[in-house]
Amino acid sequence: MPRRAEGRPSIVAVAAAAGVSPTTVSHALSGTRPVRDETRERVLRAAERLGYSPNPIASGLRLQRTGVVGFASDHVATSAFAGRILQGAQDVARERGMLLMAVDSEGDADLEDRQLRSLADHRVDGIMVARMFHQVVGRPAAIGRIPVVLVDAVPAEGWRVASVAPDEPGIAATAVARLLAAGHRRIAFANTTDEAPASRGREAGFRAAVAEAGLGARALVEYGASDAGGGRVAGMRLLDRPAQDRPTAVVCFNDQMAMGVYQAAAALGLDVPRDCSVVGVDDLEIVAAALVPALTTVALPHREMGRSGMSALLDRIERGEGEADAAEPAFLRCELIERGSVGPPP
Repeated sequence: MPRRAEGRPSIVAVAAAAGVSPTTVSHALSGTRPVRDETRERVLRAAERLGYSPNPIASGLRLQRTGVVGFASDHVATSAFAGRILQGAQDVARERGMLLMAVDSEGDADLEDRQLRSLADHRVDGIMVARMFHQVVGRPAAIGRIPVVLVDAVPAEGWRVASVAPDEPGIAATAVARLLAAGHRRIAFANTTDEAPASRGREAGFRAAVAEAGLGARALVEYGASDAGGGRVAGMRLLDRPAQDRPTAVVCFNDQMAMGVYQAAAALGLDVPRDCSVVGVDDLEIVAAALVPALTTVALPHREMGRSGMSALLDRIERGEGEADAAEPAFLRCELIERGSVGPPP
């Protein structure tokens, strides 16, 4: 077994073992300057043999970085499903040797501003600003010139910044495609009254999908709050009508509204999915898996958004990019989770 050096091995010891200069060791391990592959391999073997790891404080001083990135959210860290964004971000930060410092404002805009200022005062290398649901975010004054990436959000007009969000029109198109495949031709949408990119995007995707299938004239849209109560209101408006006019399937803005549509159907003596199929959005398991029958739903890619956003942020930090270099928003595909709420039309 190779003998480790006493205490913490130095870069000089690694250089001596590899037969190169300390500067070459630094370049080989950091990647800041090109080094021949053969030399890099020799340095890596020597560093491993001696148990050497770079001093993060010294590296940070040299690169003018702290090795810490901030994560600021409204409710993400405490949400039953959106906390997966934090998990995904943390996975990537750990893989790339960065420490994640997370703060959660619980929806308090003034508190978030103070938290962002605190992150900036701690000299974080970059900040991920995440939201519990897809929304528009204005540029916080506190961030200064720190690299920023938005997750489950898009920037307000006039702010050019990288962002990652779900493909909202694609969510509705996926749900409609599943219902069309089951044979449905009278398909409705229970949307939220909330004004947000998610509600606008999903309704646009729904209308486009039914129009493409030649069913636009028969599509119904009703609105309610984005909870079970709102789903009951929208569900009653959609389902309380003669059988020949009643939709045989309902796409819901989220799983909570889908639960309300289930309740409306039960109140009208209708069975899911025998009389009406239902598809939700979110894959909020505490709702979707608990309903009877269990809810077929389109899962939002929370963990993938966290991973993608953190990867984009760290790439920007390494390249030294500013806001002017921001790419177009990245919209991620969402997966259909099959359960038991979709059947053939009655």
